[in-house]
Amino acid sequence: MPISNIPKLKYLNSDNFLLIAGPCVIENERICLEIANKICSISDRLKIPYVFKGSFKKANRSRIDSFTGIGDLKSLSILKKIGNTFNIPTITDIHETKDAEIVSEYVDVIQIPAFLARQTDLLLSAAKTGKFINIKKGQFMSPESMKFAVEKITSTGNKNFMITDRGTQFGYKDLIVDFRSIPILKKIGPTILDVTHSLQKPNQNTGVSGGSPSLIETIARAGIVNLVDGLFIETHPNPSKSLSDGANMLQLDKLESLLERLIRIRQLIKEF
Repeated sequence: MPISNIPKLKYLNSDNFLLIAGPCVIENERICLEIANKICSISDRLKIPYVFKGSFKKANRSRIDSFTGIGDLKSLSILKKIGNTFNIPTITDIHETKDAEIVSEYVDVIQIPAFLARQTDLLLSAAKTGKFINIKKGQFMSPESMKFAVEKITSTGNKNFMITDRGTQFGYKDLIVDFRSIPILKKIGPTILDVTHSLQKPNQNTGVSGGSPSLIETIARAGIVNLVDGLFIETHPNPSKSLSDGANMLQLDKLESLLERLIRIRQLIKEF
């Protein structure tokens, strides 16, 4: 189950944290290539193992008129092009069992959304592809209960997985990161902290999630101090123009300096 089993992952000897980053959703080829090119440049300079992320479809929007995607195969083809162009692994999430086999032909890592982390058939269909699996911890789940989600994956013989914490429901319209979860999750398997989704303000009366992007560095720093294996960060050149989750995304031109500071913290923590 080591993260090093992710295909095409670079800089495994750098001892840096894993970075999963990209736009919330595949909006178009141009902007996705722009984001991937920028992050690849940063990760190459800083020697950070990097996976490009982007949802090929948004299936859990609050409102019927919310953007859901540009077409499944079109989005998946863009993800595959990014993986081939930059020789990096890519990740996207699935929502139905039929998605698993199709998506496995285009990306290196299959992600199980937090809302669906207990869906047995979905987990099994993803695991049976043989791909590396990222399971997001449900906002409603305890860290201890994630071992059962993992057991569904490993029951197929697929031992390649990681767990991503994206916050816990706090009332109806907020999330909170319980850092007591990190050591519990790390005993189960490699643990990633989803920094940007943890700062969402879900279930707003407008039907559009809010967020607190000013706290991205605060949460990311705390994750590094608590020895997470990686960070998940959604980023966009202009979050206010993003077609999904713009309220909690990091502006792309702020990513490099943030990662530089986080690497320094990680190097310091390693001395203790």
